[in-house]
Amino acid sequence: MVAPAILYVLLLVGLPFLLAVYYSVSAYTIYDPSWHFVGLSNFRQIVSNPVFQDTLANTFLFTFGSQFLGLVLGKFGALLLMRPFPGRTIVRALIILPWAVPIALATVAWEWMFDSLYSVINWTLISLGIITRSEAPNWLGNPHLAMLCVIVVNAWRFFPFAIVIFLAGMTSIPQDVIDAATVDGAGFWRRNYQIVLPMIMPIVAVGLIFGIVFTFTDLSVVFLLTNGGPVGATSVLGFEGFQVGIVSGDVSHGAAISLFMLPVLFFVVVGMLRFIRRREI
Repeated sequence: MVAPAILYVLLLVGLPFLLAVYYSVSAYTIYDPSWHFVGLSNFRQIVSNPVFQDTLANTFLFTFGSQFLGLVLGKFGALLLMRPFPGRTIVRALIILPWAVPIALATVAWEWMFDSLYSVINWTLISLGIITRSEAPNWLGNPHLAMLCVIVVNAWRFFPFAIVIFLAGMTSIPQDVIDAATVDGAGFWRRNYQIVLPMIMPIVAVGLIFGIVFTFTDLSVVFLLTNGGPVGATSVLGFEGFQVGIVSGDVSHGAAISLFMLPVLFFVVVGMLRFIRRREI
C-alpha cells in the first residue's frame, strides 16, 4: 500500500536530488557536457560571490518576513472566525481562496495592484488625500518596496493556511480551561497569549515548518512579480539557482546554489522539531 508513495518520492524527489549532487561536484555546463570532478570548489565559489551573499540574505528576509506576517494575519483571522456572526460558514470557505487560487493568476493580479501607473493602491491613497500623484511610490521599482511587495504577496498566500492551523489548535482546547482562566480574572489578551498560544504552539510549529520549507525553496512569487529585480533586490536562492543553472546553462553552479538550501533547512527543521518535542514533554 505504501509502495506507490515511496516510488513517487524516489522518482520525483530522490532522483533529482541525486542528480543535483552529481552535477554540483562537477564542472558540467550545457556548453561543455563532459563531466569532470571538481569536489567542493563550486560551493566555495558561490559562497565567496557577493551576489550569492545578497541573495542568501534576501532569502532569509523573504522567508521569515512573510511567515511572521502570515502568522500574525492568521492569528487575528482565526480569532475573528471563532466568533459567531451571520455568514461565518461562507467566510470560512472563502478564506481559503488565496491558498487555492493558482499562484500565476494571483501574482498577475498583484502585479497590476503594484503597477507604477495603474496601481489601485496608489489611486486609493491619492483619492483619500494621503499622498499626491508625484509622491505615489513605485512599488516594484524601488528595491526596498519591491522586497516588501513579495513578502506581502507570499504572506497573503500563506495566511489562509495559518488560519486553518490556528483554528484547529484553538478548537481543540477544552472550554473548561478558558472558563477557568476567565473566572480567575484573565482578560482577552492574557487568555490568548499566556494560555491559548502556549497550548497550541506545537501545532503552530508544525505549520510553520511547512511554511518555511515551502517558502525557502519557492521561486514562483519572485519570478512572476519582480523577476529578481530591481537590480537583484528580490532575488532568492530558488530563483538564483534557476537563473544560473537553467537560463545561463551553468548547471554545476546552479545545482550547488540549490543544494545550499539543504543544510539550512535541515537545521531549521531539526530545531523546530526539538522545540515541539520539548513542548509536548
